[in-house]
Amino acid sequence: MAEQTFDCPIAASLSVIGGKWTILVLWNLMEHPMRTGELRRAVGEVSEKMLIRTLRDLEGHGMVERIQYPEVPPRVEYKLTHKAELLLPALKALCDWGTEHSGLYRAA
Repeated sequence: MAEQTFDCPIAASLSVIGGKWTILVLWNLMEHPMRTGELRRAVGEVSEKMLIRTLRDLEGHGMVERIQYPEVPPRVEYKLTHKAELLLPALKALCDWGTEHSGLYRAA
């Protein structure tokens, strides 16, 4: 991906994680690597096309690693990179804030 420059660090962050499904994908990959179908079920209403696009964008930004196993049929998993793991405290803080301040949140 071409390097961009930003006048604001928030804009730089949002250029990587500002997609509609991006944070949910990162959040679901936090615990362990996941296959595409497993990740799609975990994220919810995302279409397969948008999930693949989101994963490719994250891979391009160095946030997700795609692992293809030499099996028949082929098996592909996605996992967070170290760069993405550095973002996890911020994601956890967003989750905590949402739990405390959003009347829209319903415990599962």
